[in-house]
Amino acid sequence: MFDVTALGEVLIDFTPAGKSESGEVQFERNPGGAPANVLAALAKLGKKTAFIGKVGNDQFGHYLHSVLCKNNINTKGLVFSNETNTTLAFVHLDEQGDRSFSFYRNPGADMMLKEQEVNLDLLDHTRIFHFGTISMTHEPAASATLMAIKYAKEKGQLISFDPNLRVNLWGNLIRAKEMFTIGLRYANILKVSEEELEFISGSKDPQRGTAFIYDRFHTELIFVTMGGEGCFYRLGEKVGKCSGYKVESIDTTGAGDAFLAGVLYQILEFNRSLSELTLNDVKQIVLFANAVGALATTKKGAIPAMPLMEEISALRDSQVLIKRGMESL
Repeated sequence: MFDVTALGEVLIDFTPAGKSESGEVQFERNPGGAPANVLAALAKLGKKTAFIGKVGNDQFGHYLHSVLCKNNINTKGLVFSNETNTTLAFVHLDEQGDRSFSFYRNPGADMMLKEQEVNLDLLDHTRIFHFGTISMTHEPAASATLMAIKYAKEKGQLISFDPNLRVNLWGNLIRAKEMFTIGLRYANILKVSEEELEFISGSKDPQRGTAFIYDRFHTELIFVTMGGEGCFYRLGEKVGKCSGYKVESIDTTGAGDAFLAGVLYQILEFNRSLSELTLNDVKQIVLFANAVGALATTKKGAIPAMPLMEEISALRDSQVLIKRGMESL
C-alpha cells in the first residue's frame, strides 16, 4: 500500500547558478515537476510514494528515473517515450528568490501520457491520489489525468489537488478554468496560491474566495499559501490563519509543493477522515507544513531542497524559542 500516488510532470529545472568568466548566466540541472516534488518531500519524511507520468527516452528522462529511484519513489508508473523529449523548464529568479519559468514543451513527453499507459494497479493500492493541472493542458495527457482522477475517486481514495497555474502553458485560459473546475469537483484537499484563488473565485480575499469554493464544490479542506505571510485555511465553515517561518530564502522553487507534502504527511499521521478533524488539528497541520515549505526555499532546486524531519523539528523549535523570548521582553 502506498501512502501517496501522484500523476503529472517530472522534468528538468535549469536553475541559475552564477555567471561564467565572461559574465554569462550559468544554469544548473535540477530535477523537478510539482507532483514529483510533493512525492520527494513525502519520501524524505518516510512515506511510501509512487509516480505516474512520462519522460523522454533520452539522457534527461533516464536521469529523472534515477532521481526518483534515489529518492525512494516507486517508478512502476513511469513511461518512456521514443517520440518526444523530456520537458525542460528554465527558472528565472529575482532579487527576492521568487521565480518565473520558461518551458521547453512543444510537445514534451509529459503531455503525451495516454490513458492505457496509466498504471491502475498503483491507484488500487494508495491512500491518497494527488494531481495538478499541468498534465491537463494538452491531450492525450488531459484525458489520462481525468480517467485517473475518476478511477481513484471510485476506489474511495482521498483526492489532493494543486492547480499550479502556469499561464504560459495554456493556449486558452477559458480551457484552463474548465480544467480547474473539473479538478475541484473531485478534490477533497485543495492547495492554491493567492493568484490561483483569484483565478478560481474572482476574489483576492481568502475568506471570500475559499467560501466560494466550499459553497460551490464542497471541498473539505482548503489551503491558501501566502508566501512569507503564512497560510489561510478553511475546514468547512471554519477558517484560520497561521504565520510563516522566517528563513534566509534563496530559491522558492518547489516551496508550495513542499508545503503540500507537509499537509499530506500530517493528514496521514492523523489517520482520521477529514470530517473528524478539528480546526485546531488543521492549525497543527499548517504549522508543520509552513516549516516544510520555508525550509525548501533555503536551498537551490526543488527535489534536492526537500527537508528532512530533523531540519523541520529544528526550525520549529528555534522559532518557538524566539517567540517565547520576545514575549518575555
